[in-house]
Amino acid sequence: MDDIAQQLGVSKKTLYTHFPNKESLVESCVFYFFDYVTSEIRKISEAAKTPIEELSDIKMFMMRQIKNEKISPQFQLKKYYPEIFKVLQEKQMAFMVARMSSSLEKGVALGLFRSNLNIPFTARLYFNGMMGIKDQRLFPAEMFQHSQLMADYLEYHLRAICTEKGLTIYNTIENKAYV
Repeated sequence: MDDIAQQLGVSKKTLYTHFPNKESLVESCVFYFFDYVTSEIRKISEAAKTPIEELSDIKMFMMRQIKNEKISPQFQLKKYYPEIFKVLQEKQMAFMVARMSSSLEKGVALGLFRSNLNIPFTARLYFNGMMGIKDQRLFPAEMFQHSQLMADYLEYHLRAICTEKGLTIYNTIENKAYV
């Protein structure tokens, strides 16, 4: 709290008038950032021409947000503020499963994703995978760069669910990314 007050140029007493303790400050920051990220993802989703473009643009947005973090803030949150982490995880799951379900339905309707997809299962599997790549036991930062894990997981996911038409769009997007 001393460091935060100093960075803000206010006294610790002033900081405590807005936040009764460090936990409430952490909670406020976590959910402010969650609201920001979900708002940006909604904008990306609305602007995307296809669900494949949507997922690719979301990946790029998230990669800019994490900027090669060595340790996941969520890991630290889980360790030091488990109740906040639990609420955040529930909010993330609800948002991501709903967003992914909508994207999958649109992709199936456009013939970009396989018509036999089990959408509730696939949406939850995607969420679980995205959370799983943050697990330091499975993917230690010394071995894996988080932004590359995100890119690899998205490719794995899309190659599993896309039709030939969808793969053509995905390959075009990926080829543009390397030019």
